Amino acid sequence: MTTPTTLESVTRRFGAVLALDDVSLRVEPGEVVVVVGPSGCGKSTLLELVCGLIEPDAGRVMGPPAVLMPQRDLLLPWLSALDNAALALRIGGSSREDARRQARPLFERLGLGGFETARPHELSGGMRQRVAFARTLLSGKPVLCLDEPFGALDALTRADLQSWLAEALAAEPRAVLLVTHDVEEAAVLADRIVILSPRPGRVVDEVALTTPRPRAATDAPVLEARVRALEALR
Repeated sequence: MTTPTTLESVTRRFGAVLALDDVSLRVEPGEVVVVVGPSGCGKSTLLELVCGLIEPDAGRVMGPPAVLMPQRDLLLPWLSALDNAALALRIGGSSREDARRQARPLFERLGLGGFETARPHELSGGMRQRVAFARTLLSGKPVLCLDEPFGALDALTRADLQSWLAEALAAEPRAVLLVTHDVEEAAVLADRIVILSPRPGRVVDEVALTTPRPRAATDAPVLEARVRALEALR
C-alpha cells in the first residue's frame, strides 16, 4: 500500500516572518488536494516542504518522494519540446535515445504529438505547460506538487487546461497537491479543497467534492464548493 503524504503540526519561519503555523494536512495516494488562500499565506512554502526543498521549524513532513512543478514552465530554450520533457529521465541516468523513447508515448497522450522537435518559443503558453507537466510526470515521483500551474495563462486557455489536467490525472493517477488563488479552479479539480488563512497560514476549513472529474464550472457541486471556500476565505 502506498504511503500518504502527511504534515503534522508544521511551522515554518523565514527570519522574523512566520509563514506557516501549526499546519496539519494529509494527501492520500491518488487524491487531488487543492490549497487556496490569500497571497503571502504560505501556499508555495507548503509545496517546498512536501518536496523536501526546505525543512520545517517545527512539526513533521512524511510521505513518498514528491516533485515540484513551478508556475513558470522553466523549459530550456535550446532543447526541443521532447528533450525538455525527457530531461528528468536524462538526469536520472537514461541515455538521450532511451529518454526520448520513454517520453514519446506520453507526448501523444498529452496532446503534444507532432510537436516533438519544436523549441519552446514555437509553442503556445498552454502547450509549454503541457510539456512541463510531461516532464513532471516523467520524474516518476508518486506525489506531484503543482504551484499555480495555469496562473500565467489567459482565461480560455486556463479553462481548457483545467479539463485537460483532469483527464491527464485520470490516465496517470498520482497524489496531487495543487496550489491556486482561483477558487473556481480548485472546485473544478479537487477531491478536497484546503483553505489557508492570511499569513501566518493556518488551515481554516476543508471542502470535499465527491462528484467525478471532469467537472464544469457551472455544475451545482462546484458552485456550492466555491461559495463555501469563499466564505472561509472571508
